[in-house]
Amino acid sequence: MRTEGILTRSAIVKVPFHDVDRMSVVWHGHYAKYLEIARCELLDSIRYNYDEMEASGFLWPIIDMQMRYIKGARFGQEIRISASLVEWEHRLKINYLITAANNGERLLRASTTQVAVSIANGEMQWASPDILLQRVSELHSTTHQSFTNAGDSVCS
Repeated sequence: MRTEGILTRSAIVKVPFHDVDRMSVVWHGHYAKYLEIARCELLDSIRYNYDEMEASGFLWPIIDMQMRYIKGARFGQEIRISASLVEWEHRLKINYLITAANNGERLLRASTTQVAVSIANGEMQWASPDILLQRVSELHSTTHQSFTNAGDSVCS
């Protein structure tokens, strides 16, 4: 099992008022939304986003999500959410790191696991669909360098 991703993409988000609790820190449930923002950046970069997944005949529900809170993000703070693809042959496993955008201080570590489910019959697939394997392979063959941090998206 890989611990480092072959591809990492990041997004920067400025924490909005509606995401914080009474203590002006991000309410814990909103971190899942932040992970989704970075996950979408990652999936877009391999040309297999949620629309493409559905068009290829598969849904990819999250079957496991783990989060380790280190320090709360605060209202108005810019945070960097990085998503790294670590497994793709039998499932889609993505590791995340949320840091303060200004100084890199770690705020949260997380991971999600998704599996392919056939739209036609609702059955979970025991191996990733060929289209995902092909997209990852294409990306891997276009460059032999590490795919980390090719760019940040900015969300506000």
